[in-house]
Amino acid sequence: MRTRWRYALAGAAVFLLAGCSANSADSARSAIAPAQQQGAAPKQGNAQASVPAPGATDRKLARSARLDLTTPKTDDVVSRAKAIATGAGGYPGQESATDDSASLTLSVPAEKLDGVLDQLGGLGQVKRREISAQDVTAQVVDVDARLATQRASVDRMRALLAKAQSVSEIASVESELTSRQATLESLERQQASLAGQVAMATVSLSVTKQEAPAAPAGGFLSGLSGGWDAFVAFCNGLVRVLGVLLPFAIAFGIPAGAVFWWFRRRRGARPAE
Repeated sequence: MRTRWRYALAGAAVFLLAGCSANSADSARSAIAPAQQQGAAPKQGNAQASVPAPGATDRKLARSARLDLTTPKTDDVVSRAKAIATGAGGYPGQESATDDSASLTLSVPAEKLDGVLDQLGGLGQVKRREISAQDVTAQVVDVDARLATQRASVDRMRALLAKAQSVSEIASVESELTSRQATLESLERQQASLAGQVAMATVSLSVTKQEAPAAPAGGFLSGLSGGWDAFVAFCNGLVRVLGVLLPFAIAFGIPAGAVFWWFRRRRGARPAE
């Protein structure tokens, strides 16, 4: 009789332990599933709720400009352009140069773009000036809303991780937390990139070398120099003409001279007879 009671108590204990472990696993899954739904489902709703009405916020513009100059000294213009950008609170970027041209990319504060272009235009003769602006307001608002939602989602997962007890719960929550943190970091990079585009404007500067105009001639020395140049040009032309006629003179002159000499000799021989 005692043996039967022992077997009955052992079976009840095993049944209770199995039920507790099943309930613990179910509770872990049920704790993570609502958090996933709460972290993903409200994302669209919060983004829509944070979009401001038209005119409720300042427009976010990414400005850029292009300037083409001609100047006798390209190196001097490039160095002065860098100084202008640095003085305005910006910095020079990519640069390339040849003997006759140079190109330079400058980043300057967006609010100082017009003034910087005016200063750069004074370095040479302006051949082309363009200013463009891209409206990125919608992108900024969307990224800000998604970033706020993702931060709240990461906070919820951290709270669940602090409450997790079993190894399986900790592993599952940590995996989901890592994924959401990666998404959060990507959104933060997008936000920083958009902020940089709005804050700093890009200027593409192109400089082409221009030949200096010749000084106006005047006075006796300039006249003498001009006369000598004309004389040299005449001599060169004359020599060129003689060079062209020489083959014809050789080809036709020698036979004509021989015929002339023969006739002259014949006339001289007749009076003697």
